[in-house]
Amino acid sequence: MKHVFLSLFLFVTASASVLFAGGFTFDNIDGGELSLSDFKGKAVLVVNTASKCGFTGQLDGLQTLYDTYKDQGLVVLAVPSDDFRQELNSNDSVKEFCEVNYNLTLPMTVITPITGDAAHPFYKWLKEKHEYSPRWNFYKVLLDKNGDFVEGFTSVTRPLSQPFVRKIEAVLNAN
Repeated sequence: MKHVFLSLFLFVTASASVLFAGGFTFDNIDGGELSLSDFKGKAVLVVNTASKCGFTGQLDGLQTLYDTYKDQGLVVLAVPSDDFRQELNSNDSVKEFCEVNYNLTLPMTVITPITGDAAHPFYKWLKEKHEYSPRWNFYKVLLDKNGDFVEGFTSVTRPLSQPFVRKIEAVLNAN
């Protein structure tokens, strides 16, 4: 019986240990790496973005979320992707577009595959462990302060919609 409880404990804690033990890193659009382990103790919203998508205007709302809640422990991580063929052709173009048009200061990765065999390991983990995979741009993934998957949201979820903001606030206020 003791082995059953130990196995259950290890299974339950495995997702957090993978995320916050340095298990997932992204190349930072500003150079270097972004490791999810750097965000331990913070709520993390990971959003796959694209500069030429009809939902690109959500970048304003994502920046507002970040500005409003970053001091309370929210990280909004933008993950530009061309998987749906709506991203600019270079990391420099993406960075410039986001800075000039949306004054984006939130953390951002380089252009990253999020679906299929070439998907980033974080997105493979989401699919394998949580049966969650973006089907379009601006899918949002909320992780709690332990790195556990809370919920995924589709493109139509507006970053400043009250139900979405309440979900983020609940994660921020949880112990």
